[in-house]
Amino acid sequence: MSKDASSQRMEKIVSLCKRRGFIFQSSEIYGGLNGFWDYGPLGAELKRNLRDTWWNAMMRERDDVVPLDASIILHPAVWKASGHVDTFSDPMVDCLLTKARFRADQVEPQSGTACHFTGAKAGDHASERAFSVLIRKGENIERARKVARTFYAEAFPAGTAPEAIELLGETLEEGIVNSKQFNPANGSLLTEPRPFNLMLRTHTGPIESDDNVAYLRPETAQAIFVQFKNIFDSNRVKVPFGIAQIGKAFRNEINPRNFTFRSREFEQMELEFFIRPDEAIALLYGSVAEWHEGADLSKPQPNWGWEMWHRYWVAQRTAYYDGIGLGTDVLDYYWQKPDELAHYARATVDILFKFAFGTEELEGIAARGDFDLRQHQKHSGKPLEVFDEELKAACAAMTEADREAFIDATFARRTNPDVTRGEVAAFCANLFKGNYLPHVIEPSAGLDRLALAVLSAAFDEESVTDDKGKSETRTVMRFHPRVAPVKVAVFPLLKNKPELVAQAREIVESLRRHMNVFYDESGAIGRRYRRQDEAGTPFCVTVDFDTVGENGPENAGTVTLRHRDSMKQERIAIADLKAWLLERIA
Repeated sequence: MSKDASSQRMEKIVSLCKRRGFIFQSSEIYGGLNGFWDYGPLGAELKRNLRDTWWNAMMRERDDVVPLDASIILHPAVWKASGHVDTFSDPMVDCLLTKARFRADQVEPQSGTACHFTGAKAGDHASERAFSVLIRKGENIERARKVARTFYAEAFPAGTAPEAIELLGETLEEGIVNSKQFNPANGSLLTEPRPFNLMLRTHTGPIESDDNVAYLRPETAQAIFVQFKNIFDSNRVKVPFGIAQIGKAFRNEINPRNFTFRSREFEQMELEFFIRPDEAIALLYGSVAEWHEGADLSKPQPNWGWEMWHRYWVAQRTAYYDGIGLGTDVLDYYWQKPDELAHYARATVDILFKFAFGTEELEGIAARGDFDLRQHQKHSGKPLEVFDEELKAACAAMTEADREAFIDATFARRTNPDVTRGEVAAFCANLFKGNYLPHVIEPSAGLDRLALAVLSAAFDEESVTDDKGKSETRTVMRFHPRVAPVKVAVFPLLKNKPELVAQAREIVESLRRHMNVFYDESGAIGRRYRRQDEAGTPFCVTVDFDTVGENGPENAGTVTLRHRDSMKQERIAIADLKAWLLERIA
């Protein structure tokens, strides 16, 4: 798809989202607030359905995951321990001309010739500030000079005409290739990158001071780590097990963009799955199962180490997306290279979706080691280790020579060359007692990104011909029935026929407890179908004269069932309708 076609497709999706009540700009009547979005009736239902599918797949359909609903504001020490206070930042640059701000790593690379100026003067006033403009292929140098005069005009008295400004020290530097130092929109020089912390600050209590600074959480994961021991001690769970949470998070993004994809307020769906360290697996089972192409990931095994668990969760998440209509045709995967990984991560895979604006991350699945629990144990001074009776029993049978050999082997396999044998020996001694900090596999998805992906995948336009031979464009949202905001729409053929309206209302009431039903009696039946196509409703039911027996007894008690995707129609008995629908939306 060409760039123009992709842009047009995205514009159509955004337009439909507003027109049909999926998504609105927050505070729109006041001009909107960049990076914040409100979900209308259809959008709210879509998000709820996506939440439910995630919740069911990650917890209800398993017996090794428990839920958490933690507060949005945590003790500020949590964010200090996790590293967010010191390192949770993006590189920011400003356009010297317009003062627009960008993430430095997202500036589009530019090539051309740089036109440098040492300063400018106008009458008795002068500026010695250096400035540069990029001249791209096909552009005239006069454009660069015009941009420079506009920049220097700010240094001179108000009313100074740009054409009255004399530019000084003009030089050209050819051969600029893929530079991120210039604004793609106007060629102006950008500032040097500087870190910008993404956490939104607030204060707790009646007085605003440094003593009561707090932060809106930038992720939901840290609350899980902080509450790990409480959950472990109170719920009779055993490692391996997971803690799942869905909740709001906030990041003060430098440049929110691409509709809802990068927002300042968003919803995360995260699982922290706690596993035994590989060393404990080796002590229990003699070896750690190694991943290989074709490895059976269908059912977890006791001797799995972190790599098998990581691959397992990638497979599980892939199956989840396929189950809601996002298959391999719209998904891609990126396995981060060793030099791209966070310092604590052993492996990370990004599940990517092919949006109209580019292929971007939908979910990250990281093997985080024991970094998070270790940090919170260190900073809080509270023990977060677990006691493993099976591990202690296995180690009790080891001889001293066995233990020394295990320590030597563990030291030889260390990934950090700065770790001493004494530190390894202390770690192993703790293991021999049955104690350890669990390691973590983290599948982390964004609900808003998922909703946008589902909207993008569902959007379709096709040319159809009506009974009179007239051609028109049909816009249809091809949602998987499981996540469609409205499952079925019910219509009386005519709203001025009480017997049709009464039967349609009766059907609505019989279905309402089991699914989201929409009733519509306004307009021609074809127009009503088109409205439901744009809403993504997979099935429409029409109560007509056959239903009430006016055309004979053979079709009495049946309705017309219309399929969204094929537009085919069939008759089905009212008595069978609920079961038929439930089977297809489950």
